[in-house]
Amino acid sequence: MVEEQNIMYLKDFMDMDKLQKIQDMFSDATGLAAIAVDQDGQYITEGSNFTDFCMKYTRNSPEGNRRCVKCDNECKGVYYCHAGLMDFASDIIVNGEKMGSIIGGQVLPSEPDTARFEQIAQELGIAPDEYIEALGKVPVRDEETIKAAAQLLCETVNEMANLAYIEWKNAKELKVINEEVKNLTGSVRDISDKTKELETIASRQNILTLNASIEAARAGEVGVGFAVVAKQMGELSRHSSDIYKGIKEASGNISEAIGRINGVI
Repeated sequence: MVEEQNIMYLKDFMDMDKLQKIQDMFSDATGLAAIAVDQDGQYITEGSNFTDFCMKYTRNSPEGNRRCVKCDNECKGVYYCHAGLMDFASDIIVNGEKMGSIIGGQVLPSEPDTARFEQIAQELGIAPDEYIEALGKVPVRDEETIKAAAQLLCETVNEMANLAYIEWKNAKELKVINEEVKNLTGSVRDISDKTKELETIASRQNILTLNASIEAARAGEVGVGFAVVAKQMGELSRHSSDIYKGIKEASGNISEAIGRINGVI
C-alpha cells in the first residue's frame, strides 16, 4: 500500500494578505500586472493591475485563450507573449522545492504598431476597434525597466516565502519542544515522588536491621546466622540509600535543565 504524502502549500505557512499587499504595491508602482499561483496552478492571490486588453479580450476569445495557456505553460523569465506584450513568470522556491509561481506583466515595451495588433484581433476573432481601444490603456515601459521590476518582485516574494517557512517551521518545532518539556516535567515529578517513597522504605529497612541486630545479640549463638543476615540487610539498605540519593540528585539536575530551557523559550 502506497502511503499518501502530505503536500505543503504556500498558504499553509505564508500570510496571503501580506503577499497580496506586496503584489498590489508592486503593480501600483510599476504598472505591471501580477498574480501568484501554487504548485497546482491555482490562484492564491487576486490579480493586480490586470488589463482589459488581456483579460476581457485576448483571453476571452477561444483562440486567444489557447495561445495564452500555451505561453503560461511554456514560457519562463521575462518574455514576449503571443499578443505582443511583455510578461514574466518566475518560480517560488521554498527550501529547495517549487511551491508556486509569480506571474504577470501585461505591458508594452514600446509604443504599439496598431496595424499589427489589428491583424492579431482578426486572428483571434475580436473586433479590431475595441481591441485597439483596449490596447491604448496598456502601460508602456522600456524593456530594461520591465526586467528589473519583474526580478525585484520575484526575489521579494521568494525571500518572503522562505522567511515565512522558517518562522513557521521554528514555531512548529518550538511547540513540540514545549510539549516534551511538559512531559519531562511530569516524569521528573513522578521520579521525585517515587524517590521519596524509596527513601521511606530505606529508613524502615534501617530500623528493621537495627532491631534484628539487637534480637540476634540477645539470642547469642542461636542468633549468629540471623545476625549475618541482619548485617547484609544493613549493607543493602545503605547501598540503596546511596542509589536513592543519586536518583534524587539526577532528578534535581533535570529539573534545573528544564528550568533553563523554559527561560530560553
